[in-house]
Amino acid sequence: MDLRHWLEAAVTSNEHWAAGFGSYRGHPALDVDDERFAEVFATFTERLTDNYPFFHPRYAGQMLKPPHPAAVVGYLAAMLINPNNHALDGGPATAEMEREVVQRLADMFGYDTHLGHLTTSGTIANLEALFVARELHPGKGIAYSTEAHYTHGRMCGVLGVEGHSVPVDDLGRMDLDALEELLRTGRVGTVVLTAGTTGLGAVEPIHEALQLRERYGIRIHVDAAYGGFFTLLAGLDGPEGLPPAPWRAIAECDSIVVDPHKHALQPYGCGAVLFRDPSVGRFYLHDSPYTYFTSDELHLGEISLECSRAGAAAAALWLTFQLLPPTREGLGRTLAAGRRAALRWAELIDGSDRLELYQPPELDIVSYFPITSPYTLARIDEAAARVLHEGMRDSDDPIFLSTLRIDAGRLTTRHPKLTADADGARILRSVLMKPESEAYVAHLHNRVEQLTDR
Repeated sequence: MDLRHWLEAAVTSNEHWAAGFGSYRGHPALDVDDERFAEVFATFTERLTDNYPFFHPRYAGQMLKPPHPAAVVGYLAAMLINPNNHALDGGPATAEMEREVVQRLADMFGYDTHLGHLTTSGTIANLEALFVARELHPGKGIAYSTEAHYTHGRMCGVLGVEGHSVPVDDLGRMDLDALEELLRTGRVGTVVLTAGTTGLGAVEPIHEALQLRERYGIRIHVDAAYGGFFTLLAGLDGPEGLPPAPWRAIAECDSIVVDPHKHALQPYGCGAVLFRDPSVGRFYLHDSPYTYFTSDELHLGEISLECSRAGAAAAALWLTFQLLPPTREGLGRTLAAGRRAALRWAELIDGSDRLELYQPPELDIVSYFPITSPYTLARIDEAAARVLHEGMRDSDDPIFLSTLRIDAGRLTTRHPKLTADADGARILRSVLMKPESEAYVAHLHNRVEQLTDR
């Protein structure tokens, strides 16, 4: 795509649309001359250089990458109108687009019926799912694993419900035996399972947990904010294919959260929440006599906790889905490339005498650490921090990684030769969510090895 061309086309399209309503006199209070703007814009663009190169495969740190050009053009074209998807009155076109993209997300996960909408983030999407959980099981708590995103514990506090943190197994997935022990107390009404933890990308055993739902009458909410689009690789032939059981089981779960601003190439913020049972919409009922007046249809604001939401986010996702749909042949190709990159780097680390793999990657997150002498947690922590900082500071050939702190028990269980001289250690963590990483991973590996020598 020629981004410059299509950005200009978006502006031109808006001008043609606006011209149909006739001319009017602008107000001088809004006037800014080009010379003054140029001065401020120069300062602005200079300040924006204080960023990491999220677009480049040498950036393999956090879950960050730029949006697809189609999403940028779609967002700009709609933003110039500035629709508000709270009500059909505020954004009739983008509200319809939102319904369509949410339907595609529901189809991707296998929901036959659904109620859902876009949100400004996975955090807000999870808040809505837990809000409905509280309303359906008043007085009951919510359980989530110790590796779940911290938002779940925080949102339990916001909602005034008891949160229960459940231990994980050696792979960082919820321990279902520990969960069942908790469920026997009768204190839990909803269990959160994560499809792609933000630390290691672990996929919790959703298919096995469904048996506990039938036994204890709980709800199951799936936080697939990070990993949700990997369902497109479930059962796929080839190294990038994923075991289908946990992904297929999502269709039977009560609610799902997924973030298109991660693997669906969208700008921040674009999350989504979906409920399998549309009748949960009754918990959102409210009266706003000055808002919903041009249509008898259900307005998106009547099924969401948020009020004003950018219609441009729905427009950007809609346009992207026309070109790269949430199918194996569409977005699935971009996820497959990242997964292959992670598997390839794991192979290179396995063959290295300077690095050790912490655990095999389940999605596109690679975890590893320098081999040190002495082979202790304190030295590994020190070496990982040094590689992280020196990699970023190298002006000739920088690389951008991240670290993850693991407690001593889990580290030494997986790597018994390690000496536990501390209560834990930072290891290196690389997120390969850009498909361009597939062709760049050998260079990343070589650079990390070089940095361990210093």
